[in-house]
Amino acid sequence: MNTFSPNKEGFYGEFGGAFVPEMLYPNVQELQNRYREIIETDDFQKEFRELMRDYVGRPTPLFYSKNLSEEHNAQIYLKREDLNHTGAHKINNTIGQILVAKKLNKKRIIAETGAGQHGVATATACALMGMKCVIYMGAVDIERQKPNVDRMKLLGAEVVSATSGSKTLKDATNEAIRAWINNPVDTHYIIGSVVGPHPYPDMVAMFQSVISEEIKVQLLEKTRNEDPDYVIACLGGGSNAIGAFYHFIDNNKTKLIAVEAGGEGVHSGKTAATIALGKRGIIHGSKTYLIQTEDGQVVEPHSISAGLDYPGIGPVHAYLNDTQKATVVSVTDQEALVAAKELSQKDGIIPALESAHALAYLKKMTFKKEDVVVINLSGRGDKDMATYQKHFKL
Repeated sequence: MNTFSPNKEGFYGEFGGAFVPEMLYPNVQELQNRYREIIETDDFQKEFRELMRDYVGRPTPLFYSKNLSEEHNAQIYLKREDLNHTGAHKINNTIGQILVAKKLNKKRIIAETGAGQHGVATATACALMGMKCVIYMGAVDIERQKPNVDRMKLLGAEVVSATSGSKTLKDATNEAIRAWINNPVDTHYIIGSVVGPHPYPDMVAMFQSVISEEIKVQLLEKTRNEDPDYVIACLGGGSNAIGAFYHFIDNNKTKLIAVEAGGEGVHSGKTAATIALGKRGIIHGSKTYLIQTEDGQVVEPHSISAGLDYPGIGPVHAYLNDTQKATVVSVTDQEALVAAKELSQKDGIIPALESAHALAYLKKMTFKKEDVVVINLSGRGDKDMATYQKHFKL
């Protein structure tokens, strides 16, 4: 067991737990009692690994970027999660969770989505497994992520618009939880990040840990050392970050850097930098940091990237920050846009705006030439073309 695994109540130190309405308690308790037992069986692992290889397309490449390496005077590698089926890391978790749902005899899947990548990945897994699928998405995100909305519908999912609050990821999550309360028996809720009540943060982390598992094998082959000096990942709820960090958390060599969405500036009032501004509170079933007013009202977050537009953070990341096992930083919308354009034109890779936040932080760092740096390129930028067109006047 890693030192950061939750205790039996689902807490990482003081963060985590399961704060859920009474109607959902049987569902959550069933998951708590059975998820590890299911996941750790040989049959489950065999099916999961085969689907990762033959359907998702894993292992994803670890690409040495000569151009970035020369520019930043370090050895920079990109973990190409953008090359997964559906275009992001989200499919690792949806395949895992839908296999768990089948073992629990669930007939219907619901999910929330911000950037749409988790929604597409959920709709994809449901199509593969022949299960009914309903995706909740904020009305604002539906407008700015239209290609992913169309993909979900083509895959057979029903997309439900969340029109309350800021009409983004937080509100989509609220709607999904309400729907789960109304259909607690036959429905499994596939949460897309390491947020929500226990056991979701741990379960999602386990499925996403395939990322760092592969990085170790690939780096050993390329550099004869499986542990990099730095791993950098963008941080919203935190699923791609925990996947990239998972197998490096307990080593003393690798520095883990999580990059939040600074929006228009951490103190601009239009930001999603939860660690920078957040206070302890409860959101969507777990205790963590969240951006809130003095009287505990959730502050509407802002990020140019729909997948980072969330006022909270996964409890495991709150714990990693407080124990200094990871360093949490932020970059602005503008810095992320510049990084996205540079990678597109220097390496021929168009990144998701979420991933561009991790890339942008390179300019704020100083390296030694021998430093090995891995950036988790969590998704591809097809979904963000409308934003790129607007800002770059394409």
